[in-house]
Amino acid sequence: MTQPLNIVAVVGSTYQPSRTRALVEALAAELEQRLLARTRILQVGDFARPLGQALSREELPAGIEEHLQAIESAGLLIAAAPVYRGSFPGHFKHLFDLVGQEALVGKPVLLAATGGSDRHALVLEHQLRPLFGFFQALTLPIGVYGANADFENYRVTSPALQARLQLAAERAVPLFDAGLRRPLLRAA
Repeated sequence: MTQPLNIVAVVGSTYQPSRTRALVEALAAELEQRLLARTRILQVGDFARPLGQALSREELPAGIEEHLQAIESAGLLIAAAPVYRGSFPGHFKHLFDLVGQEALVGKPVLLAATGGSDRHALVLEHQLRPLFGFFQALTLPIGVYGANADFENYRVTSPALQARLQLAAERAVPLFDAGLRRPLLRAA
């Protein structure tokens, strides 16, 4: 039997509830409709304080080391961050500062972000894509960005954003073995 694809999503938000988390959950649902997969969501806010106290990987508590190992062993990584002052939050970056330099080479990474308005959408191209380019990861061509207006009660409500989530998931599917692909059932 085929093992499910191991999707690990890193949510850079330190707040709960979180639009970034809602975006990731919606994206994971789209991927899981198309791929035999299981998603593990790591929310930086859940471990930001002990993460911030570590200057090196050796200083990390065991739980955060497990998170890093999950990131490094993912079959598909979703990297999602809220825009804060024109970029991703510092704790999000610090987490990736501790990832092994060669650990993400060739790994598919789907980029996602949220922000107050559409003016922040370029964070995908000008902040996140270069970060994962450094790691030589395979960033997927289509990223997903959601502005505050795309959500209601921390749920994706915008038809345009929902269409973008579907397109991102559809474009990710061909990267994976046919044994992981699910037939997509469309409503008639």
